Amino acid sequence: MVTVTGQEERRILVQDIPIRPSHLALLPDSRFLLVSGRTFRNETDGVWRPNAVVFSASGAPEREFCVGDDIPALVTDVGGGVWTAYGDEGIYGGHPESGAGLAGWNTRGQASWAPDGRLPDHPLEGCTTATENEHVWLVWHSGSSRGGTYLTRITPSTGDVTSYRSPVPDPDGFAVRDNRALLTRRHHNKRSVELIRAELDDTTWKVTSRRRLRVPGRVVGRCCQGRDGSLWLRAGNTWLRLEGRTPTGVS
Repeated sequence: MVTVTGQEERRILVQDIPIRPSHLALLPDSRFLLVSGRTFRNETDGVWRPNAVVFSASGAPEREFCVGDDIPALVTDVGGGVWTAYGDEGIYGGHPESGAGLAGWNTRGQASWAPDGRLPDHPLEGCTTATENEHVWLVWHSGSSRGGTYLTRITPSTGDVTSYRSPVPDPDGFAVRDNRALLTRRHHNKRSVELIRAELDDTTWKVTSRRRLRVPGRVVGRCCQGRDGSLWLRAGNTWLRLEGRTPTGVS
């Protein structure tokens, strides 16, 4: 694993990973989390198999647990909480937290947050995630006849939940700061993305600009991280940081 802080690059050797990782997320004290998007029940006792592993700063595994099944989007917050948005196979697959569509966890594998009827519709598929200071944003689309994609902001310290209609259907990248957001949509099998900027007008997000952005390689699915207004996007072997007018590349 490689982490970059400013101009400093740090490489951590990780061996004997007990899962097939789909997601990487950072935790406090230089620890990190690897998560597989899928898990299954043991046939003998019906217990869901672990699909999340917490690693120390040196790359040694500390703890493993289950955070639900069919996870297309995941992010960690500043306090080390883990936030997940699920796909339809998880939502209808029997796992209790996955069935709610969205969930929050601590690093002991205990569920710490559930929607509890506070969403405008029932989720069907997670799209992407972001953090903004103390807030967590989960982006998802619904499966009802009304349809639509939503941006849900959660404040972990209070449990407050606010949802907005997304100005873009099914984005695969999202970053937000104050009343401005950056969203992306991949062009399938092409080295480009649609880059959309939006602003919050009272209770409605409105698109302010769109453009096609050429990138160094094909954008990898589930490899977008929104952090405090910056969108980190993996394109081929390069991570791009999108903010302002010019993307910054980190190979």
